[in-house]
Amino acid sequence: MPKQVDREARRRDVVDALFRVVVRDGIQRASLRTVADEAGLNIGSVRHYFAGQEELMRFAMRSMLDRVGDRLRRRIEEFGELSGLPAPRIRDCAVELLGELLPLDDSRRAEVTVLVDFSTAARTDPALDDLARETATATRALVRRILARLDTAGGLRPDLALDTETERLTSLLDGLAFTAVLRPDVLAAGTCATVLRAHVDDLGPATG
Repeated sequence: MPKQVDREARRRDVVDALFRVVVRDGIQRASLRTVADEAGLNIGSVRHYFAGQEELMRFAMRSMLDRVGDRLRRRIEEFGELSGLPAPRIRDCAVELLGELLPLDDSRRAEVTVLVDFSTAARTDPALDDLARETATATRALVRRILARLDTAGGLRPDLALDTETERLTSLLDGLAFTAVLRPDVLAAGTCATVLRAHVDDLGPATG
């Protein structure tokens, strides 16, 4: 009998190969042929699972968004209720969550690299624009949710405007992520973590 192939598993294998090509060579080199070679498949097999380059790119970008989103939701659930914790510990939780969006280790660096390349490509590719917009919107929603939880738990100064702080913090995360991926010789992962920590601590209530 012919071997049964799990269609969704094979599509994920192709997407993982696409991510490796993007991280190593850039999105401009991620053609169906190079992705097929990376996955150890012939191009006809890749076309069996994806009608063309656009479908593959959209599926890959959606997979990346879902992967990061699911991980963040799990982390938020793990932290549980923050009220009653000391303000510094509350901010520790926020830093850990927000750090998931920064290239602080090899796994997150690969994710951020892919997202940076996709977001840049979407500037001139209408086929990716809606997903790039969704990424930007989802990042802001996540940042605002974290800040709102900090505020409710007493981890923020009472005079802060959450809408303004959401944009400030989102812009900081974007700047750190893009620079650390594009110029790792200029901005190291450790510095990203230090800057994020300093910013979140500055949002806290005065002590002493």
